[in-house]
Amino acid sequence: MRKRVQRRGPAVSAAITLYHCRDARSFRVLWALEELGLPYDLALMPFPPRVTVEGYREINPLGTVPACLIDGQLMTESAAIPHVLATRFGPSDLAVAPGEAAYPAYMNFLFMGEATLTFPQTIHLRYTRLEPPERRLAQAAEDYAQWFGSRLRCAEAMLEGHFACAGRFTMADISLGYAVMLAQRIGLEAQVTPGFAAYFERLSQRAGFGRAKAAQQSGADLPI
Repeated sequence: MRKRVQRRGPAVSAAITLYHCRDARSFRVLWALEELGLPYDLALMPFPPRVTVEGYREINPLGTVPACLIDGQLMTESAAIPHVLATRFGPSDLAVAPGEAAYPAYMNFLFMGEATLTFPQTIHLRYTRLEPPERRLAQAAEDYAQWFGSRLRCAEAMLEGHFACAGRFTMADISLGYAVMLAQRIGLEAQVTPGFAAYFERLSQRAGFGRAKAAQQSGADLPI
């Protein structure tokens, strides 16, 4: 299903299309688009699109989500796209500029959300839900669940107040916040610390988050 979303934001000449599966990693990009108020075309797909959507690999050779086209240029990394959107269509306080003291922390948290926190969750999800029953590996799933929990506890000690860094909401919070959201969706609630649970609760009250959730409602849910 495709639909066009028009928001009152900065004037944008670029055409933006997001290929998205409900609550998948591509939600980071959807949330970022809504926070920025950018107009975009949204292609909602069943998960996993490489299997369910004919021709999807012609759009994204990886077969993964997100696939975000900005004036025809493909981006596939859910932690990088929000930063590109904020800087290309900015200036925006949602990005931290290189001259700001918090820039190193911002970049660290931006990529931590995916590489450090979401990755072990995807292994857990694969070996508990996505593989056929005969290929599921309970021990591997549990090991990666514990790995995620350990990393999340360490990440909490690095947070700066109510937000990841810079004393304000940024794209780094979208990256981290999605990792907590995914944990709560796939049965890893026990690994989410009270501090991170409260952190995500604050983030989920944002109007941009609510608009992103509403925009994806007609999409098929993750198989979890």
